[in-house]
Amino acid sequence: MTVTPAEHEQREVRVGLVYGFTAYAWWGLFTAVYMKFVLQRVPVMEVVWHRVVWCVVLLAVLVAVRRRWGTLLDVWRRRGTFLVLVASAALIAINWYLFARAVASNQLIQASLGYFINPLLSVALGFVFLGERLRVAQFISVVIALVAVTYLTIAKGAVPGLALGMALSFGLYGLLRKVARVEAITGLLVETTLLLPFAGVYLAWLAAEGVGKFVAGGWGISLVLMVAGPITAIPLLLFVAAAKRLRLATVGFLQYLAPTGQFLLAVLVYHEAFDYRMGIAFAGIWAALALYSLDAVRVQRARR
Repeated sequence: MTVTPAEHEQREVRVGLVYGFTAYAWWGLFTAVYMKFVLQRVPVMEVVWHRVVWCVVLLAVLVAVRRRWGTLLDVWRRRGTFLVLVASAALIAINWYLFARAVASNQLIQASLGYFINPLLSVALGFVFLGERLRVAQFISVVIALVAVTYLTIAKGAVPGLALGMALSFGLYGLLRKVARVEAITGLLVETTLLLPFAGVYLAWLAAEGVGKFVAGGWGISLVLMVAGPITAIPLLLFVAAAKRLRLATVGFLQYLAPTGQFLLAVLVYHEAFDYRMGIAFAGIWAALALYSLDAVRVQRARR
């Protein structure tokens, strides 16, 4: 049976939604719990660079199994794509550090705020750089969420530096990976390989000083640090695969799943402080997400 272009596009969108939902649910719950556990035992920078090392190991194995070394070499030869990945590698390293810092300092709520802000930035980047347009309901939902975040910033009387840094770094990362014509595994392997020399130097210095936790901390800590590879790589691969199939605005609003999970963990499990001002702001953000989702369902039904 022949598949029409419209049917193929709808199928790709459905697949993209599954990838996106899984990636953000993973980030919101599994990654947050893992990072909370490991950062109680290992310093922030050591965890960040171990994420790089074990991502490279895992992704290299995947590329070898799939026999995709040719595509990897092709990326290195394409100057424009390579430079995009250099920039995206720096952005993902910054994002990893800021998230680890937030978790280590018991500010998971601020981390969740950062990822609530991020969809707004994704929508703006899609509008400015990719020519994406929003329907009326989508535009209203963006405004509601923007007002909610602005209110929280004013009510707290301080700029949420960690939150804004995470939003900006990951928003720009999503944009670059959207325009880079590289498959998920290959692109992420190039990014982490670019970061590998920095990781190697830092971890070697820790070992020489006798303060590194890997090996010296026991086999349990070593195993936990090695798990950072799949913990990090799997949701990123799912995210990139989703970004290739979905509009950046859609990807942006799927991202509300991750901060919602982080928020629930912070309040219900880790008992971080949550006052009425946060309640007002988060209620506005969730209302914006509900409006956007209802509009998406309406449009999907109208197309059938």
